[in-house]
Amino acid sequence: MHIAIAGNIGSGKTTLATLLSHHYGWEVRYDELEDNPYLVDFYEDMREWSFNLQIFLLQKRYKSILEIQNKQHSVIQDRTIYEDACIFAPNLLDMGLMSVRDFDTYKSLYNLMMTLLPPPDLLIYLKTSVPTLVRQIQKRGRNYENSIRLDYLQSLNNRYDKWIEEYKEGKFLIINVDDFNFSEKTEDLRTVIDRIDAQINGLFNIR
Repeated sequence: MHIAIAGNIGSGKTTLATLLSHHYGWEVRYDELEDNPYLVDFYEDMREWSFNLQIFLLQKRYKSILEIQNKQHSVIQDRTIYEDACIFAPNLLDMGLMSVRDFDTYKSLYNLMMTLLPPPDLLIYLKTSVPTLVRQIQKRGRNYENSIRLDYLQSLNNRYDKWIEEYKEGKFLIINVDDFNFSEKTEDLRTVIDRIDAQINGLFNIR
């Protein structure tokens, strides 16, 4: 199976992916930030580096999904290809941080890639309020995230909520992170796992 976790910056995707990997024995595909040559520049000057960043992420996620499809075991993926094209890039466009020309080029490439990719078997969306995002971003202490504005996080949240409402590609599960502290409370993690089990059993029953 291909399980994918979606959510805003600081929503807990990496933490949940790690916990589920330990529980189920799944391989994890992390959203590796350290090898991104544009990320620091992007946070310092979003207008200058937005297109470069999005193209880099698009090719990276496309390659990752192709590799996942060739696996003979289950994989859980931290961050999806949908989020870049349906949330981050349009948000940059609306904020005037990406030109229409660059966005159209990016979106046409994304649409072409999507004709060749199947959706994940299960998408887990971590719905998170801005105060919780800020608290978790501050807790992990990445210097390049210090300049992230609250209105930027809220704008992304609005897009995430609209996107998940319209998501038709396959099965999905919404976890409200404000209600489930799965990183610190065993009982909350157990509840999340029980909900995932119900979805996975449904997948097996369908097949």
